[in-house]
Amino acid sequence: MPRISSETIGTGDMSWLGSTHGIANARTETIDISAFTASTHFPNGYIPSGFPLAKVGGLMVPYDPTVGVTTNAGVLAGHLLTDYRVVGGSAGTDTAAPVIDHGRVKASKVAALLAALSTFVGPTIPAKNATTIVYI
Repeated sequence: MPRISSETIGTGDMSWLGSTHGIANARTETIDISAFTASTHFPNGYIPSGFPLAKVGGLMVPYDPTVGVTTNAGVLAGHLLTDYRVVGGSAGTDTAAPVIDHGRVKASKVAALLAALSTFVGPTIPAKNATTIVYI
């Protein structure tokens, strides 16, 4: 008898979006799972929608505003549009995910969604922002 399982997958909490602009134009990027840690970035088995990302070596990693722009980890490349499953099933490998890099984002909601971040402030220095996101 075959083993049958089911799961419900949604888009996540998108209350961090300040508008619908940019959603239809989210670009496809590859998430570098090895750059994320379970206890910090995905304690519930998934990286949450709205997570700020940087692009290093062609792969998306956690955005870290405290580092310089040398490795690009300190350059915001966008926000994860939908939840990204990391644990269970075929998850846990580097795969494609939608990233929004323009539109309006509620910075306070991004911080509220992410237990790993006590605060989130959108970058104000052009060199640390590779997006056209307006933070409200």
